[in-house]
Amino acid sequence: MRKIEAFGSIKEVIDLPNLTNIQIKSYEKFLQRHVSAPERQDVGLQAAFREVFPIDETERGRQAGLVLDFLEYTLAEPEFSPEECREKDLTYQAGLFAKLQLVHKDTGLIKEDQVFLGDLPIMTENGSFVVNGADRVIVSQIHRSPGVYFTSAPRGVGKVYTASIIPMPKRGPWIEVEFDNNNILWMKVNKRKFLFSLILRVFGMNDEQIRDLFKGHESLIEGTLENDESSNATVDEALLRLFTVLRPGDPPKVDKATNYLFSLLADTRRYDLGEAGRFKMNSKLGLEHKSSTLLGYEDGQFVDYGLIPTLQYLINLQAGAENYQEDDIDHLGNRRIRTVGELVADQIRVGLGRMARGVRERMLLGDPDAATPQKLVNNRPIVAALREFFGRSQLSQFKDQVNPLSELRHKRRISALGPGGLTRERAGFDVRDVHRTHYGRICPIETPEGANIGLITSLASFARVNELGFIEAPYRLVKDGRVTNEVVYMTAHIEDKYIIAQANTPLNDDGSFSTDLIVARNLGDPVFVSPEEVDYMDVSPKQIVSVPTSLIPFLEHDDANRALMGSNMQSQAVPLITTDAPFVGTGVEERVSRDSGTVMLSQVSGEVSYVDAKRIVVSTEKGVDHEHFLTRFQRSNQNTNADQRPIVVKGDKITEGQVIADGPASQNGRLALGKNILIAIMPFDGYNFEDAIVLSENLVRKDVFTSIHIEKYEKEARDTKLGPEKITRDIPGLSEAALRDLDEDGVVRIGAEVKQGDILVGHTSFKGETEPTPEERLLRSIFGEKAREVKDTSLRVPPGDGGIILRTVRFRRGDPGVELKPGVQEMVRVYIAQKRRLIEGDKLANRHGNKGVVAKILPPEDMPYLEDGTPVDLVFNPLGVPSRMNLGQILETHLGLAAYKHGVSYVTPVFDSATEDKIKGLLGDIADKEISERQDKGDTVDVREAKVLERATKLGVIADDLSIEDSQRSILRSGKTVLFDGRSGEAIAAPIVVGVMYVMKLYHMVEDKMHARSTGPYSLITQQPLGGKAQFGGQRLGEMECWALQAHGAAFTLQEMLTIKSDDIDGRNAAYEAIVKGNDVLEPTIPESFKVLVKELHSLGLDVQILDNNDRVINIFDESGRGK
Repeated sequence: MRKIEAFGSIKEVIDLPNLTNIQIKSYEKFLQRHVSAPERQDVGLQAAFREVFPIDETERGRQAGLVLDFLEYTLAEPEFSPEECREKDLTYQAGLFAKLQLVHKDTGLIKEDQVFLGDLPIMTENGSFVVNGADRVIVSQIHRSPGVYFTSAPRGVGKVYTASIIPMPKRGPWIEVEFDNNNILWMKVNKRKFLFSLILRVFGMNDEQIRDLFKGHESLIEGTLENDESSNATVDEALLRLFTVLRPGDPPKVDKATNYLFSLLADTRRYDLGEAGRFKMNSKLGLEHKSSTLLGYEDGQFVDYGLIPTLQYLINLQAGAENYQEDDIDHLGNRRIRTVGELVADQIRVGLGRMARGVRERMLLGDPDAATPQKLVNNRPIVAALREFFGRSQLSQFKDQVNPLSELRHKRRISALGPGGLTRERAGFDVRDVHRTHYGRICPIETPEGANIGLITSLASFARVNELGFIEAPYRLVKDGRVTNEVVYMTAHIEDKYIIAQANTPLNDDGSFSTDLIVARNLGDPVFVSPEEVDYMDVSPKQIVSVPTSLIPFLEHDDANRALMGSNMQSQAVPLITTDAPFVGTGVEERVSRDSGTVMLSQVSGEVSYVDAKRIVVSTEKGVDHEHFLTRFQRSNQNTNADQRPIVVKGDKITEGQVIADGPASQNGRLALGKNILIAIMPFDGYNFEDAIVLSENLVRKDVFTSIHIEKYEKEARDTKLGPEKITRDIPGLSEAALRDLDEDGVVRIGAEVKQGDILVGHTSFKGETEPTPEERLLRSIFGEKAREVKDTSLRVPPGDGGIILRTVRFRRGDPGVELKPGVQEMVRVYIAQKRRLIEGDKLANRHGNKGVVAKILPPEDMPYLEDGTPVDLVFNPLGVPSRMNLGQILETHLGLAAYKHGVSYVTPVFDSATEDKIKGLLGDIADKEISERQDKGDTVDVREAKVLERATKLGVIADDLSIEDSQRSILRSGKTVLFDGRSGEAIAAPIVVGVMYVMKLYHMVEDKMHARSTGPYSLITQQPLGGKAQFGGQRLGEMECWALQAHGAAFTLQEMLTIKSDDIDGRNAAYEAIVKGNDVLEPTIPESFKVLVKELHSLGLDVQILDNNDRVINIFDESGRGK
């Protein structure tokens, strides 16, 4: 193992939190699985039950006298482990049971029942779900927090303000209060407008009391009061007026109006601001209400829980009073995160609500005496709501499993899209932009490049989501100008009140600041303050960026656009056969590997007593053996190889939680997404034009960038109308050679090497019967039923695929835990492993956003080589650096060279990196050592090298009047070296940057994209070839391509492209036959799409006829109307 040396001067006071906590903690809080029923808090699942129950039937004027109440819920143990669920295409879930109590109001009779409400998916210990055999992640959603907001719009010279009261999504109507052009104050509920004074009269106020509320700003409400027709109305009259506005079709009655207003704004089941909404409203308006509704109903009268203070605030804002401000809706204090627990709780609530409606119906219609909780409850709505959410919601996503980092990143993702969120088309620039409150909460760098830019973001490394759903960032408390180690987490609104110093502010040993003026932040702006004015200090320089971004060394030297690409491309790096942790890392690699859940951690402390490729046994001091089973060659969602390898040997002493086996893309527990490669940055005969990459065949021979990919293929045997399909070795019309790798059941053997077109699963199905002739019928009646014809419908290896058979699995209907689709009797699944070497066309990238495609693989003897004869392995284009402004890669290359020569690995944390002087010092040590070694050997300076040094002096790269040794030292100190052309042996004219860079092979591999077709399937209607590799389609000659051929006058080429190579059925058949027989290809006939066009015109009632040169009608259809 290489020794690790760390740069960086800043001591971090807290470690990174568990990086998957946002998922795990949220679902634990939702389930409260390990909390006894009486002690459960009113959140998550418990809150959903408490909200819907008790269910009684009081509607439609009938009292059934039944009440169904909820006592407690329990969760059974999952039937299968996550591994079994993946193997058998099942969902990892647990049965949800509720203890319900049915009370007869008339007789006082009580019936209790344990009712099964469906299966609830359970989160695995890594923070994902297994649904129908596939790993899925529920992405957290960011939305506008419920509460009250004041916004403005320009009008004339000034502004006009609006107040909006927003409840939880789908938990009540939005309420808006706004002035119109005549300065009259209107209130809008469900898009229906009424004067604001009307709601105040419902609270029992008269004009005088209303004027008292707005003392000092009476002029702003006079217009409204003058227009108010209900000025002398009683509470009941005001209620009826309000009811006629809100429900214009219904006959106004006082009790109906009271019930309606109650259900609209005062019923906790129908209107809910949520804890967050109530907190926001109280803090904005200085209230202390506890209720999550907007109105209350006490002693036969409606009471206000926040509407009147909202009106007062709005009037003050419109009047320009001091200390009243409008809200910034993009401020993270006004946006909250809905994590997994809340999203699933919403679905349970929807399902329970639908179930409750069914219960009420059965209470009304059924016999009350025979009713039991079991008979009243139907769990189908709950099951359907959960299935819909986990299977089809925009926030339930197929887990990104290319490598450990992509898994971790997927779990920490935050999306503004999804149900109740924004849509790509409607989201403007402001929502997507970086806001000052993102600091330490949301990463300003990591986001997609396309239409989702800024809508999908990532949680910053140290950020956490609090109980109310707001993101908090950690800060160190500063007392009397001294920085303490006490860490405080703050939401964005609280942070706005303080002055915060940066993490790299120089400190003395006692925690006091070592300078008199300190650069700090206040409301996002940099300010210079004295030490006494500082309230808090950042905990770490990397707290502003996300985990993938914090893996980029020298990030501060990279342009943000390229850092964004670097962050995103690390998640596309394919795990390689041999892993190699970076020589230049940032210190976060180990935590990513550990928290991604792909490495194996020891469950106990003790000694390793047994190790093989499949299991590790650790024995504790008490002599108890703990077995750890490794996953070997598992296929990930993206077909990469999820494989664990032991890194301990028998006799090793182990502590609990220590890494004992590496996962994919990890080396000794450190994340290892790529390889440390000796690179040169120089042009190479135009082969590295436009970011292309030239590399040495050595990398291919030594399997440096070789990866294993596992494909899955399935074949089902179903019952059809014609008879049952069969999985068998007995296939008509095939030679023994074609069946050589099949076992007696017709399934390919493990370890066989297969290529395109080979049979994986032998499969036959019956041919459709044609009506037999009288002779056949006679023969059949004499000789009995002859064996009906079967056809070969075997599963074969698709074009372009192949590899080694890794394993086969066979499922039969009736096997324990096996669920097959209706009509399917058995299914065979075959896994094929492919070993993919690096080839021209594969995409490589580094961590700084420098990406390119391999253009040429040269023999090592043709590559540029160093003075000692070492050929470089890879050549990058120098033009890819200055304009992209990602200089971090140059510093990484220099420091990588130092690491390579010194035999160590360096850790250079983000925003606290190795300085240029330190790197120069390391390179200087290497230069001194190399030059003294040359002198000891008595080596003279190569003539070719002397020429390059002379030219470098003329160009001003090194100073004049230096001795040869000093010139060499000067060049080597600058991280450059003299290189020689491998083909000619001449020195390359200028000194070249050579060093070690960390390079990754990305998921975009040319083998997945290469595709060619001569003949193949055609579309049914237009008869044109299908498109795309998956359909084995052809290349489309589109409108613009036709123009290109027209421009060159290539009439015949164009004609055959549009006819016999496309949808001229007769012409293409004749052409194929002619080519096979070696004859000339005949004239094309009429394309099918033209016939379709004619038929479509006929369907419009237009009589379209085709005429020849002599105006004779040509019939292009046969008697049945089909094209001929």
